[in-house]
Parts: sequence; C-alpha cells; structure tokens
Amino acid sequence: MSSFESLGLIKHLVKAVEDKGYQKPTPIQAKAIPAVLSGRDVIGGAQTGTGKTAAFALPILQAQYQKRTKDRSPRALIIAPTRELADQVEKFVYEYSKGLGVYSCALYGGVKMDPQIRLLRRGVGIVVATPGRLLDHAERGTIKLSKIETFVLDEADRMLDMGFLPDIKKIISLIPSKSQSLLFSATYSDEIRELSKSFLNNPEKIEVARRNTTADLVRQTVHPVEKSRKRELLVHMINDGDWDQVLVFARTRHGAEKLSKQLTKDGIQSVAIHGDKTQGHRTRSLERFKKGTVRVLVATDVASRGLDIKQLPRVVNYELPDVAEDYVHRIGRTGRAKEKGDAHSFVCKSESKKLSAVEDLLGKKINKVEIEGFEGELIQYRAEKKKPRARKAPRRSNGRERRDSRFDKKPSFRKDRPSKFRKSDEESGDEKYRSPKRTPKRGRKTPSRNFEKKDFKPRKKSFSKEEGPIKRRKTSNAEKAFEKKDSKPPKKARPNETTAERRKRKPKWSAAKKKAAKIKKSKEAKENRSGRNKRINH
Repeated sequence: MSSFESLGLIKHLVKAVEDKGYQKPTPIQAKAIPAVLSGRDVIGGAQTGTGKTAAFALPILQAQYQKRTKDRSPRALIIAPTRELADQVEKFVYEYSKGLGVYSCALYGGVKMDPQIRLLRRGVGIVVATPGRLLDHAERGTIKLSKIETFVLDEADRMLDMGFLPDIKKIISLIPSKSQSLLFSATYSDEIRELSKSFLNNPEKIEVARRNTTADLVRQTVHPVEKSRKRELLVHMINDGDWDQVLVFARTRHGAEKLSKQLTKDGIQSVAIHGDKTQGHRTRSLERFKKGTVRVLVATDVASRGLDIKQLPRVVNYELPDVAEDYVHRIGRTGRAKEKGDAHSFVCKSESKKLSAVEDLLGKKINKVEIEGFEGELIQYRAEKKKPRARKAPRRSNGRERRDSRFDKKPSFRKDRPSKFRKSDEESGDEKYRSPKRTPKRGRKTPSRNFEKKDFKPRKKSFSKEEGPIKRRKTSNAEKAFEKKDSKPPKKARPNETTAERRKRKPKWSAAKKKAAKIKKSKEAKENRSGRNKRINH
C-alpha cells in the first residue's frame, strides 16, 4: 500500500500524520487525497470510521497553505449535519494546521453567536459549520461566501434524513459555481444522486465499501428480550461482562434521559446526550465518557454521527431506530481504526419489523443469541410478520360489508322516518315519500301536536270577527310624545275584558309626565274660569 508522502502531501502534513501514529492511508484516503489535490470534484462513498475526514481535510489544508493570502475571507467551507460532527472536524483541522498559518473555526447552534462573529472578523481560511447556523451568519452579513474555493458536504445522507435539503440548496446558491465541490456519504440513495447532480461537475466517484454495509470489524449480535426487561438485561451484561465503556442508543430524548437516571440508581454511572441538552452540557458529558469518569453514555441518533471516541469497545442498541440506515451509523461508532468492536441489539417482539428492515439493508441475517433468564419471543418474528396481513383482510372486508348494508337501508330509513331538518313530504312535493295515512283531507285542519292547538286558539279568540277591532281613545299631545319615546309595544287585549274596561286602562306615566299633565290641566282650568268670568261680567 502507498504511503502518505506518495499521495502528494507536503512534508509538514506527512510528519503531522505520522506523529499521530498513522503509517499508511486508508482505502478512502488513498483514492480521495490525490483526486482532491488535482482540483476535481469528488463523490465519495465510505462506511463510517474509515478516515474520510482526513481524506478531504488534509488536501484542503495543503491548498490553503500553498495559496496563502492577506484576504481574511474564508476559502474553504465544510458543512456537517450535527454540532458534534462539526466540532470534531474543526478539531481535526486545528490539530493538523499547526505551523501552517491556516486558521479555522466552527459555526453551530446552541451557543452564542458573538464569539463566532469575533473569530470571523479576525479572519479564518476554513469554516466548518452546520447548515442552520451558517445561514444565520450569512443573513446577518457576518460571513462572506463569495470567495469559497472548496466546498465539502459531509454526511450528505444524514443531511437529507434531517431535512436540511432546502438549506443545502440555499448554501450552494451562495457559493461560486466554479468552486471545487466534494460530497461524502456513508450510504447511497436516489436522493443523493439527484443532489450530487445539482452542484458536482463531472465528479470522480470513489467507493471503498459495499453500499449500505457496516464495517467488517464490528461483531453484530441480536438479543431477543421482552420490552419490560431490557434495562435488567443491560445492567446484567454490564456487570457480568465488566464493561467499562459502552455507548447505548435510545430512540427518544425522554427515553435516553430516563434510562440514564435509572442506570445511575442501579449503581452504574451514566450520562445522557440528546437534542434537549445544551451544547456545553453535551460536550462535558462526552469528555467525561472519554476520560472514563462514567461507564455508560446514553444517546439518541443526534449523537450517532460525529462522535469520535477512540477504541470504543462496544455499542448497544437499547431500541432499534425507526430508519434502518441509522443502525449503520450507530454501530459505526465502534470498530474504528482497525480495532474490533461489538454491537449488541436488544430486540423485543414488537421490533421484529425493524430488525427485518435492518437485515434487508445489510443483505444478511444478524446472529441471534439468547441470554439465559432473559429469553424473548423473537424466534417467530418472520411468521408474525405475515399474520397481521391475514387478519387485516377480513377486517377490511367486513367493514366494507357493513358500510354497504348501511347504504342499502338508507332509502327505506328516509321513507319511514323523515328527518326533522328537511322539508316534510307535503312541502317537498315528492310523491314517492308521501304517506297516504298522513295526508290530511281537504278542508280540514289537523294539527299534528297538541301544543299547536294551545298556541293558535287564543289568538283566534282575541281577534275574532264578533268582537271587532279595538277602538283606541284619542290621546293628548303629551301622551303622544310619551308614546313616541316608549319603545314597548302597546298592551294586548285581555281575554275576558270588555271594551269599556279596556278604555279605562291608561298607560303608566312617569312622575315628570304626570306633573306636566297636571300643570297643563290647571292652566286649562284657569283659562276656562277666566272665560266664564268675562262672560258673566259682560
């Protein structure tokens, strides 16, 4: 196999690599480094933990060193899906850039922007960023992407899984079209191919492992177990096997936090990292795990990418992921740097479908090992997969039969019991729904309910022809004014009241009206007396 020097790297980088203990390049490094140094676009497919970070970071560092300029604008941009991966890549660049005069920084969310802005103002040649935080800086004008010469999209498959495709397209539109573009992905899919066509120009395709496969150095084992006994099994295996370092994957944030607290109560020091934790907390927890302060690190899939833990002996899938491809990335945390690793998966009966999807993806069956005292019912998972289909078919047919019979009965239902919310048969004029028994005879009024008689009889009696219309007495001007202001309708006639009695009833006036009427009456009386006196005197 070739050496790092034969790949075209400068002596400074070769020495830096050898000082880290690496003598020979990995397959992805041997193929990708010369291609990147030549300026070609590259699409690389390699399993996790094969050294693909060095495959693009080393030639970028060399290009930045050879093209040093006083311009402080970034010349290389590396996009990573998670904070952990962005931080890991930037640390790699920092370690290998010592003595080259090339500066870098990491831009990701969960931390304040001001320190990042200060670093950008000082000037950096290489920027490693997550999509969201990079666009935040671009919108604020704190970073310029117009002079980017090399663009790297790392873990492209994970980007798409996390829904970053719109952000990626926007970032691509902000960088120069003539820039060198590199795409690396652990798995290939139709979406990856379509994405690569959008910004890669005649790329060199490099694939060093079978598609959607895991590292050969990882021993994979499935342990059938009941769901309620998974934690007991984990505690048993940690204590019985004297595991000093294990990465445990849970499916949800709540599940990861709960499991970590339970393990600590069981006497096993544990910490959890997930999306609800701050970046500072996640970094500190990871450092404690690396140092051996805690034995167990419980993580969600947010940590399945980007975790660089040297010589991690084992990984446990406490719960299988919803997406089969995530299984590949999870177990890729172990078996790195030619070191063997173990991947244990706790699978209950309800996860049989997920296990089948993982095995279909890998193209092989995973070895099943039952732990004495914790046996599960996973052996029948293939048969159980077909049973629901047989049960669902009759349920669907029965449902259709019930709906059909219900629809068939609907016309007779409408005929016998017309709804109160639509017009009656007589009003609608539909002869089909008329009932001869309910059709009233001509000239007869037959109210259907007793309350109708009660409602209409008094009105007929009150306004009968024999009684005639009510004759109202003449009202004075004061009364007329009062009636105009009064919004209440006039009182209706009482059933047993005569006309003379009705005439005696007067409207109730207010005190002010009564007083005004009294004054007017007294004035009229005075005028009448004065008139009589004049006639007498005359």
